[in-house]
This record gives sequence, C-alpha cells and structure tokens, in this order.
Amino acid sequence: MIESNQKDLPFRRALFCGLGSIGQRHLRNLRFLLGEDVEIIAYRARGLDYVLDDQGGIIPGASLAEKYNVKLFRSLDEALNDKPDVAFITNPNPFHLPAARAAADAGCHLFIEKPLAETVEGIDELIEAVARKKLTAFVAYQFRFHPGMKKVKEIIDSGRLGRVIAAHIVNGEYIPDWHPYEDYRETHPARRDLGGGCLNIQTHELDLGLWLLGMPRRVYAVGGQLSRLETDVEDSVSILLDCEFEGRPLPLHIHLDYLQRPPQRVCEIVGDAGRLRYDYYANEVVVYDTEARTTEITTFHQFQRNQMFIDELNHFLDCIAG
Repeated sequence: MIESNQKDLPFRRALFCGLGSIGQRHLRNLRFLLGEDVEIIAYRARGLDYVLDDQGGIIPGASLAEKYNVKLFRSLDEALNDKPDVAFITNPNPFHLPAARAAADAGCHLFIEKPLAETVEGIDELIEAVARKKLTAFVAYQFRFHPGMKKVKEIIDSGRLGRVIAAHIVNGEYIPDWHPYEDYRETHPARRDLGGGCLNIQTHELDLGLWLLGMPRRVYAVGGQLSRLETDVEDSVSILLDCEFEGRPLPLHIHLDYLQRPPQRVCEIVGDAGRLRYDYYANEVVVYDTEARTTEITTFHQFQRNQMFIDELNHFLDCIAG
C-alpha cells in the first residue's frame, strides 16, 4: 500500500519541464500528495499530450492536459512568465542544466532529475544562483529512499561487517524492454544527442556507491559500445573507484550495462567480520556473520516501487517548507 503523508500546500504553482515517463510519474505523485489545489503548468517542446500509466504504457485516448489539469506551453520563457514557484526538471539529460538555470533565475525551487548535468561546466553558476535567491535545489536519486538500500547503509554504518575491504555494485538491464511502447533506438537512453549511455542513465549505482562509502581518490573505467544493440552510446562500462573508508583504502567496483535479461541489480559489501548482498529484484538483504557463521535475511516483498518516489518527493517538499 502506497503511503502519502499528505502535506500542507508548500507552493501554489509547479512547472514541469518535460513530461515523459519520469516526469509523468512525478506529476502523478505530486497530485497524490497535494491534490488539485496546486496549479500545474508544463513546458513541452513537442507539444505532446499522451498519458502514461505506472508501467510506462500509453493510455489510449487520454489527454494529459485534461487528466491532470495541466496548462501546456511550447516555450520555456512563456512558462516561466506564468510565475511558477517550483520547477521539476524532467526533460532529456542535455537540457537539465540550462532549464534549471533559467528556472532558478526566475526564482523557482528546483527538483532536478538525475543526472544534474553531463559535464561540470555551468554547475558552479547554478549553485550561485540558487544560493543568491535562497532556493531549495534537489537532485533526484530515489534509490536512497529504498528500504533495502537504507538497510544496507544502516548495516555498514553500524560496524557489523567489521572493516569494509571491498564493494561490488551491478546494474544490468536490457534496454529494449524499458519502454515497450516505443522503439528503443529512438529513446534518450540510446542516443548520444539526448544524453544517453550507461554512465548518464544508470548513474544511480554511482550515487549509491558514493553515498555508502564516500568519494573516491582515483577513478578508472573501461567500456564503450560493445554489444550488437543499435545505439551510438556506451552500452557497457566497468568502473573501479579507489575510495578511502574510515581511513583505509577501499576498492569499489561498479558495472553498468544495457544487456542483461533478466535484469540484475545487486550490491555486495565485504568486511572482515561479515558480508552482505542486496538484491533489488529479489527484494532482500542477506547478511552473513563470519564469526557466528549465521545468515540473516531481511525481505521487502510488500514494498511497492513507487513508494521511493513518493518518499523522495516528500523529502523535497519538507526541504522547501524548512
């Protein structure tokens, strides 16, 4: 059962820059949390009006503007002239930073889908604009709100694994399965001009690794367009991060690919007193205690995927409210 923790209205008008699958998910969740009192406007460069369901399928005959009471604009400047209080930056990756900067200059709080940008150029200027206007800015990494990952962090921070000596994180998915209603070759994950590629699209694993274990001192990576998929982006990459955890060296290996069917999403942490394995698709965290030779399994079978998006949005609303 999805929990709402419905909020008092923290703003009156929200702008969505892009309403593809992730934008419509955040729109549904915003309506779920705040109801019809908040006004929704949207900038859609192509003026599309289709409605997606929770699984990413198009609902035949449904109109986005009518279903969610959305006022549509074909120009970002026109949308910002309508004086939104908050902007959800959910357009293709290359356009995140320009849209966020324009919205910040217009005085909007920012909810920015990952990745924040494709390069570091322009990020300092965005940070300065947010600070100058005293705005809230949030980059959306919803897996930090998954109970499985929160359990992993709790175990690491508790010291139950002893000295952590290695970590391995994998995300392998078959890209043609992602959006069955459209040709994968035309989707933004498969196209360099739309900010695709494993490193941009599957960046959650990088965020989780740094959240769990800290920033690296050095980074090494090998990858590229290695499969027979018809893309012009890297479809497989392996990354070795030389981290320092609690004053000691720690190798963190992250592998990302567009190829695995069935998909695999796991996180393994090895310590001198135990090890753990988190499996997203099995919905479980398994902890092995080396000295006691016991295994503890925590499952999350009742957890619904959309709850982490709800929790993420609740956190953003709390940040705005102060």
